[in-house]
Amino acid sequence: MTDIDNLVNHCFADHMEHTAQAASLTGPAIIKAADALVEALLMDGKIIACANGNANILAQYFCTALLNRYDQDRPALPAINLGADATTYSAICRDNRFNDTFSRQVRAIGKANDLLLVIVDDGHKANLIQAIQAAHDREMRVVVLSAKEKTDITSLLQPEDHEIALQNLEPSQAAPLMLIILNALCTLIDQKLFGG
Repeated sequence: MTDIDNLVNHCFADHMEHTAQAASLTGPAIIKAADALVEALLMDGKIIACANGNANILAQYFCTALLNRYDQDRPALPAINLGADATTYSAICRDNRFNDTFSRQVRAIGKANDLLLVIVDDGHKANLIQAIQAAHDREMRVVVLSAKEKTDITSLLQPEDHEIALQNLEPSQAAPLMLIILNALCTLIDQKLFGG
């Protein structure tokens, strides 16, 4: 076996170890988060998602699965990824307000009964912190999916908010696990709302 073979095998072994660890630790938090997402949808609210960098791909994936379909045909569910609108995002940044990229949008379109989903895969989160504060100002609940435990975001969460935290993983390690968690949330949402 070559060094390259060993490197590839190590990638798979590392992923399986992190997956097993996440499966044993995050199940209850995933169920609570799914309940909060379903409750928002049943109260005629929408899901507003935001994330930075590569995590934005995950936010878009989740919103697409809600808006279109996940595994079964069903009515569309209201979900918006704030990072998908590059024009708005760049306009806010152009005006030297990077930290306002999401909070400004939350204040404009968020309302009570909506839910803010925040995906955090690394340390760049000042704009996510302001988005959470804006959501609370708009009486929205918050669900955080984080690659790390006990961050400064954790201290912002209110009792009705939820956090699904992985055990201090690097973004490249966290991304595939976050995708699994988002798929689990989609499965639970579809099951709770539409059965079958």
